[in-house]
Amino acid sequence: MMPENNQIDTDEISLKELVLKIKEWVGFLKSKYKTILLVSFIGALIGVTIAFFDKPMYKATLTFTMEEDKGSGGGGLSGAMGLASSLGIDLGGSAGGAFSATNIIELMKSRLIIEKALLNPIVVNNKTISFAEYYIQIQKLRESWDKKPELKGITFPYNVDRQQFSLQQDSLLKNIYKAITDPKALTISQKDKKVTIITLEVNSENEYFSKMFCENVAAEVSKFYIETKSKKARINVDALQKQADSVRRELNNAINGVAAEADNVYNLNPSLNAKTTPSKKRQIDVQANTAILTQLVAQLEIGKVGLRKETPLIQLIDRPILPLEKDKLGKLKSLILGGFLGGFLSVLYLVFGQMFKKLLA
Repeated sequence: MMPENNQIDTDEISLKELVLKIKEWVGFLKSKYKTILLVSFIGALIGVTIAFFDKPMYKATLTFTMEEDKGSGGGGLSGAMGLASSLGIDLGGSAGGAFSATNIIELMKSRLIIEKALLNPIVVNNKTISFAEYYIQIQKLRESWDKKPELKGITFPYNVDRQQFSLQQDSLLKNIYKAITDPKALTISQKDKKVTIITLEVNSENEYFSKMFCENVAAEVSKFYIETKSKKARINVDALQKQADSVRRELNNAINGVAAEADNVYNLNPSLNAKTTPSKKRQIDVQANTAILTQLVAQLEIGKVGLRKETPLIQLIDRPILPLEKDKLGKLKSLILGGFLGGFLSVLYLVFGQMFKKLLA
């Protein structure tokens, strides 16, 4: 029984020591309350100052979904492609998973799409400039560029071929691309892998830029997506259209030729059959070209149906509407947070400083 009593006494002594230690530290901190309050006040003042000079960020949010007609059963596109195949026409196929939602997200952040969006025109104060120029104005980048002779006077017009840019323009545009695709500035997400709804968010210090650039990026992705998905079918339709136009011209020429030959043999002696040979040849050309044109027109219509089926749809769900959501650090919140953080850090400093003194003593 004695060991158990000793254990209880030891526990009681340890608990008493803990309580005494806590009282000791509380008393120590009370004696330093002026220091803690002063640091807390300084922290609150710093928090309010930060909130006062903090620039608001405007968030533009756009959501869209991708849809494409994949056909069904033996009808729709599969039926059109089957008929076209029997006529020797290849209408192309689907791009498969190349444009899955995950790939679309990466595509929207690619340098290709962002640079295309940056070099598109935007009207600012009744003046048409590129988005890149507008971004430079917002961020006041030209002030620092003008101090360097090699960068002074560099512009990014919207009506110039991207391939004609100089090395300096390429370098600066790359820096702008990196700044815009920063996770704090550009966010692209998909809530659920089972849902093809994608959310695009653009954050900047300029409300108008956030809205317009968000819509511009979505438009560039939509254009690229549609052109790529329907490229093969469009090439086939264009080729068929050229063939049909060519045959139609030949048919018109043949019809005119038949009429001309008929005029040449008008009231001709029926016994002179050799004179009617050119007219008969022209009639054969008319019949042949008519048959060819009929087939080509049928194939062209099938190709157009295939092109419509292969052209996907980018459906906008929500687009950014002014005024945009504004994200700015509140003064009251900054005051409370700064004061709390200042007080907390002062307590840590005093406690560790006192412990260090005791170790040295």
